[in-house]
Amino acid sequence: MQPSFSCRRGDARPHMLDHFLAGLVAFCIRWRWRVIVAAIVIASASAIFSERRFAVDTDINALLSPLLPWRQREIAYRKIFPQEFESILAVVQGSTLETARAAAERLMQRLRRQPELFRSVEDLAASAFFIRNSLLTLPSEQVANATRQLATASPAVRTLTSDPSLRGLTQVLQEMLEGVKLKRTTLDGMAWPMTLASDTLDAVHEGKPASFSWRVLLNGRPATPAELREIVVIWPALDYKALEPGEAATETIRRVAAEVKADVRLTGPVPIEDKEFASLSAGAAANYLVSGLAVLVIIWLALRSFKLVASVTAAVLMGLAITAAIGLLLVGAFNPISLAFAVLSVGLGADFAIQFSIRYRAERHDGAKAARALVRAAETVGKPLMLAAGAAVAGFFSFLPTAYSGLAELGLIAGCGMIVAYIVTMTFLPALICATKPPPEPRPLGYARLAPVDGALQRHRIAVVATISALTLAGLPALGWLKFDFNPMSLRNPRSEAMTTLKDLRGNPNVVTDAAELLVKPADAAAMSQKLAALPQVGRVRSLASFIPADQDAKLAMIKKAADALTPALGAPQQPQPTDAENVAALGDAAAQLRTAADRQSGPGAQAANRLGNDLSRLSAASAQERAAAQSAFVAPLKMDLSDLRDMLKPDRAIKQDDLPAALVRGWKTSDGRERLEITPKGNLGGSAIVTGFAGAVLSVAPQATGQPVMDYEWGNAIFWAFGEAGAWALGSIFVLLWIVLRRLRDVLLTLTPLLAAAAVTLEICALTGFALNYANIIALPVLLGIGVAFKIYYVMAWRRGETNFLQSSLTRAVVFSALITATAFGSLMFSRHPGTASMGKLLALSLACTLASAALFQPALMGPPRDKGQARDDA
Repeated sequence: MQPSFSCRRGDARPHMLDHFLAGLVAFCIRWRWRVIVAAIVIASASAIFSERRFAVDTDINALLSPLLPWRQREIAYRKIFPQEFESILAVVQGSTLETARAAAERLMQRLRRQPELFRSVEDLAASAFFIRNSLLTLPSEQVANATRQLATASPAVRTLTSDPSLRGLTQVLQEMLEGVKLKRTTLDGMAWPMTLASDTLDAVHEGKPASFSWRVLLNGRPATPAELREIVVIWPALDYKALEPGEAATETIRRVAAEVKADVRLTGPVPIEDKEFASLSAGAAANYLVSGLAVLVIIWLALRSFKLVASVTAAVLMGLAITAAIGLLLVGAFNPISLAFAVLSVGLGADFAIQFSIRYRAERHDGAKAARALVRAAETVGKPLMLAAGAAVAGFFSFLPTAYSGLAELGLIAGCGMIVAYIVTMTFLPALICATKPPPEPRPLGYARLAPVDGALQRHRIAVVATISALTLAGLPALGWLKFDFNPMSLRNPRSEAMTTLKDLRGNPNVVTDAAELLVKPADAAAMSQKLAALPQVGRVRSLASFIPADQDAKLAMIKKAADALTPALGAPQQPQPTDAENVAALGDAAAQLRTAADRQSGPGAQAANRLGNDLSRLSAASAQERAAAQSAFVAPLKMDLSDLRDMLKPDRAIKQDDLPAALVRGWKTSDGRERLEITPKGNLGGSAIVTGFAGAVLSVAPQATGQPVMDYEWGNAIFWAFGEAGAWALGSIFVLLWIVLRRLRDVLLTLTPLLAAAAVTLEICALTGFALNYANIIALPVLLGIGVAFKIYYVMAWRRGETNFLQSSLTRAVVFSALITATAFGSLMFSRHPGTASMGKLLALSLACTLASAALFQPALMGPPRDKGQARDDA
């Protein structure tokens, strides 16, 4: 005789609810074709509705309630300065300062021709106002040095202004060599400009893009990476109905940049957020296809019947379609968090269907006909499934009262999905199974090989419970090291163009990404700035007044002195353009003078002179086209810099606030006259503790402050309290629900204790491995409640019926395969290109593993032997 390893039953009498559920299934079986047709019509209508109304709200900031005080400040600030949050930064890279500037100018001119797509296109640093007043904005010492150098360069400026050609350039070189002869300078002192000229000529000879930087020559040092970038601030028109609202604008910018031959990288709020949501869909189809096939394989291994697999799959897809339609009807548009409802619907919907189907198979193995087996399955698992669904609904709905509206929407949709999944499992699924007529079940469904483990769990149950409890309690101190990272920027792909470009811009004074913001009355601006600047966490406080230079009278005097020396040179009359033969002759003469100057000398000056002499000789022997390219490489940036120099030497007067450009003022002053204070931290905000310290310090002085650090700080607080509140609601409502159904405090505790242990172990593992909780993956905790309670209820209800030997039973088979399906559905998230979604998948998989281990090992040992039959009858 084959040993029995299915659950041992008591002779408990069916409860009234069991009669109702059995009657419901019997009704659906009797009218199965009508039920199937009605279900298909509802699911088809739901799918059509979802396809037509599908929408995703891509605003991460909308994930938290707009009623929170700090959210109201943020929303008000966004309305006043929308360009800060809807901007694209086009970072134009050049080989020199001049080429970057020229490329930015070409880009801006083309983009300004499309006002319907771009509301504004500005490069404030290169605006006429800032070029004209660029010397005024420098510290006094730098102004003195710059004006002194400019006055000394007056002869060279005169020559280059009158003759901007190769002939004029060689004439300036010869004048410098004459200075060496007269010992006004040294050949080594000329090494730097000669090396720059040789580098430019070498690029021309090699056919590479070449441009000589006169600004680098004047600065006396190589350009820094930041100086080789021009930042164009673009305020585009956005389409929030699209997954990437700024896609049309960014694609246009890239196309225009290619046409004007500008090396452009895009960053800023719009590209960063667009790429975040693009990463949500990138590879999603392939991931879902692979995980869908894996789910089908698992369902096949669980049911071993094509007809049952088809029935369960149809039930899960039907539940998903109806839930999607209900979700769109309730919330209007999904958010990045609530999109996870699909995974939950598949995972938990499959759980209910698998539990019912495997119970049906067990009844068939016991000899029941198909219809009778379906009714008995409803009598046995209908109430546990209802209780599990109710507990899951309670867990998901617990987020509805919280301020975390993004998760509240997920809870609302997922909770409704649990109700839908249960109804579909108890109506459509039995009707479809009966209609497809699966064959009889020839084999038992349990795991006979686990009988020794069952025995060991019962013999050593005290030791098992004590060991698991001790390990769980021992790990509780680790929760003090649990990391929380609620900064949305942490969940963006760090390797994306937008994020790498933003990282490169850190430290650039024209690009501030981590500032707190405060709106104040003009009369209060100075006093509040002083208070904030006095905080040890604050590095700088800027306001509109920060753009008014200090010591302007002294600087204007220095600039006037330089202008008196240079203005005649800048106005020198133009000479006729030299012929190519004249350029060749000039190049030859200059080469000869360089060799003469370097003769019998050593050192960097002599080496640079010989190198430049060889380059000039080579250029004189080259083609006319190559000489034209060389002239352009020197003269094109020269004309730009001379034009800027003319403007720099004639600032109108001392700058007053009324003189500031309108585009600048719009970013610092509201229409009602308030001014913006920009508060930046001392150093980089590299961790949550630093963010908390900076934001907390600012708020202590200015409670009305907003800005990214304040938002990150408040995000963390809001989510922390939301989960505390939701956890209390969830545990309280689940406790009440279990008490109503189970009517025994011990049984309620037997259900909740393993659940709490699984939650504790999940968080302990996160703490010990350094895995941080964030605003996306934290949804694993309510999911753990939903799935965990379901698994625990199945075992407790079976135990109350007098069943035992759980590991070798068909119940464990159903739980294991249900967990595998859920793990596969969740596991697909781990392969997302979106870091937040990937971390969500990892934490969901971890919490599921802990929940399954707790249900299969800790729960049976904790429950112990079943009650006697009399008690079982009372409990039923």
